[in-house]
Amino acid sequence: MSATRFAPSPTGYLHKGHAFSALRAFETARRLGGRFVLRIEDIDHTRCRPQFEAAIYDDLAWLGLQWETPVLRQSEHREDYLDALDRLRAAGLVYRCFATRKAIAEAMLSAPHGPLEGYRGAPLSDREEAARLAAGEPFAWRLNLAAALAASGALTFDEAGDGSGGECGRIAVGPAAAGDVVLARKDVGVAYHLAVVVDDARQGITDVVRGVDLFAATHVQRVLQALLGLPAPRYHHHRLIVGADGQRLAKRDRAETLRELRARGVTAEQLRRELGLDPPP
Repeated sequence: MSATRFAPSPTGYLHKGHAFSALRAFETARRLGGRFVLRIEDIDHTRCRPQFEAAIYDDLAWLGLQWETPVLRQSEHREDYLDALDRLRAAGLVYRCFATRKAIAEAMLSAPHGPLEGYRGAPLSDREEAARLAAGEPFAWRLNLAAALAASGALTFDEAGDGSGGECGRIAVGPAAAGDVVLARKDVGVAYHLAVVVDDARQGITDVVRGVDLFAATHVQRVLQALLGLPAPRYHHHRLIVGADGQRLAKRDRAETLRELRARGVTAEQLRRELGLDPPP
């Protein structure tokens, strides 16, 4: 059976952009005769808050959405993500990176492949790595992209929406722009790219509906799916909801929240019309 998902992080209150994505995912599930899954992506314990998670349920219910229960919370499945990381470590596809953000930014600007591509690092020698670990230096586990691509071979994914450049149909995977992405950090544990592919497979997600800002992430996630032997869902990337200034709505920019919309009397039906969505059947 087909399945879609909406997977917010409880790091703030939901806004119109979240509503648009959740409604698109819900309607895609209904159109396909499949399941709609809610997932709480709360692995970053430094930023997630219980009040934001509670508000997610309130906001989605106000929108008229229904989802499967129990809801999967990523914080309750850390061992599964670490098991996936261990598999990649055993295959020699990840390495410890001790570089600071400043050093990474400088390396990307001076790298021969240009600043538009992601960071490329390399494993340290056993001796240097042991010395840094003994000194207690923080590190991140990064995907060794060159080794990963050699192991995965040529890959594609199916785009049923629109990519950042209008791409649609069968897309060749080219994750060079992502570089050696972080898969786990010492402070918060596993990172987004690894957790999301594990959970999409665990929950039987066949169709991923999300904003076009995550189109580039699909390339590296497809590589991880191949390396871990996980199924590849179809992707439906959609337009972003922007504010009066033309910029994407974001929590950090204090975009008007769904709670605030309700407080000033806006109904879910009115919001649907504003977002260009059909009323519910």
